[in-house]
Amino acid sequence: MLTSKQHELLCFIHDRLDEGGISPSFEEMKEALGLKSKSGIHRLISALEERGFIRRLPNRARALEVMKMPERAEEGQHAKASNVVALHPPVREVPIAANDVVEVPLHGRIAAGMPIEAFEEDRSLSVPTALLGAGDHYALEVSGDSMIEAGIFDGDYALIQRADTAREGDIVVALVDNQDATLKYFRREGAMIRLDPANSSYEPQRYAADQVCVQGRLAGLLRRYH
Repeated sequence: MLTSKQHELLCFIHDRLDEGGISPSFEEMKEALGLKSKSGIHRLISALEERGFIRRLPNRARALEVMKMPERAEEGQHAKASNVVALHPPVREVPIAANDVVEVPLHGRIAAGMPIEAFEEDRSLSVPTALLGAGDHYALEVSGDSMIEAGIFDGDYALIQRADTAREGDIVVALVDNQDATLKYFRREGAMIRLDPANSSYEPQRYAADQVCVQGRLAGLLRRYH
């Protein structure tokens, strides 16, 4: 079952693909659904993707493919419920989008040195889809130089795949004590969590496991040259 907003967005994407083979931008989706923030669109897209109604095409920016469609209520008939629709397989193939970029939420600055507050803003950043894999993503502007030996510099944009777990050696966004976020290598050291910098001038940071919450894993970097 889909919620009314999920169904509305799926139909909007399907119709736009049907008309010209190009999926709508996140801004167009936001306006079509009357939402105040693109973050709501990201949540709806992720929900539709998880339920198998759409998929994001790898290596093609902002490209969405509709995999199946629910039944649309016939004119003059009533839907079974005000906020759900019955699911049915599609009756024909849907065109594939061919766009070049995707907009991801940009949530402020994150320290690549000592932890600082992150997620204080809600803007968006245009990113080539080739830099992203599957899943939901957001971006953070890097502040500091503690990850320079990993090729991550002050002013870079870290592209983060949302996740709450990490493997040994992953570069993660780690939220410390529910208030400060930092970008570091993730390591386990007995019962402790060790957040390692990639700069020999900095020392590792050690915390109790319950002090550290993984907020995502590094998926890519975007750098602007001035």
